[in-house]
Amino acid sequence: MRVDSWIWSVRLTKTRSQAATAARGGHVKVNGESAKAAHPVRVGDEVRVRHAGRERILVVRKLIKKRVGAPVAAECYIDNSPPPPPRVEIPVIAQRERGAGRPTKRERRELDRLREGR
Repeated sequence: MRVDSWIWSVRLTKTRSQAATAARGGHVKVNGESAKAAHPVRVGDEVRVRHAGRERILVVRKLIKKRVGAPVAAECYIDNSPPPPPRVEIPVIAQRERGAGRPTKRERRELDRLREGR
C-alpha cells in the first residue's frame, strides 16, 4: 500500500493530494528514511509525519484502503508521538463597544494610565 494513501486513510491529512505533497516535501519518513508518495508501507513499519507544526510517530498495525471514521482509523496505528506542546493563551485586548463613539478626555487618560502601568 502507498504511504500517501495510508496517511490519508487514517485521517492524518484531509486529502490524499495533501499527503502526497507532504511526502514530496520530505515531511514523511518510513523506518527513518525519507519516503516518496508511492513508497510501500507494511504492517510494523514506523511512519513519521511532520504536520501542523508537530511530528507524529506512528507504527502501522493495519492497512486500510478507504478513508474510515476516526475511531476505526485509530485502531490502524499505534501512536508513539510526544504530547503536543501546551497552548499559549493570548491575552484579551480591551475593545470599546460598537457604537460607543470616541472616548472622552477622561476615558482617554484612564486608558493611557492602564497602558503605561501607573
